Amino acid sequence: MTSPAPDSGVYISPAQTHAEVRRIADGQIRMEEKLDRLLDDQREHRETIADHETRIRAQERTALTEADVAGMRVDVEALKRGRWPLPTIAVLASLAGVGIALIPLLSR
Repeated sequence: MTSPAPDSGVYISPAQTHAEVRRIADGQIRMEEKLDRLLDDQREHRETIADHETRIRAQERTALTEADVAGMRVDVEALKRGRWPLPTIAVLASLAGVGIALIPLLSR
């Protein structure tokens, strides 16, 4: 087989054509693999969403009643009333600490 004349245009050898077809085929294989991974991820997301939906529906079926909320409000108010001694205890503890620190200074 002889080479074409230099002024006859572009010549692409069969080896170059084969290499280009292989490159395109390899790219297509990579693209198919990526699509498969995306489909697997989508399937996993659908399963996760279905699980979340199931749990949300179960929570909605066991929703709190007005009596439950009223009972919780009573409990919160009781906790608020029991909270007041904490700042008072802190002040008394700090005064006791100052008093104990002053005893050695005054006893000299």
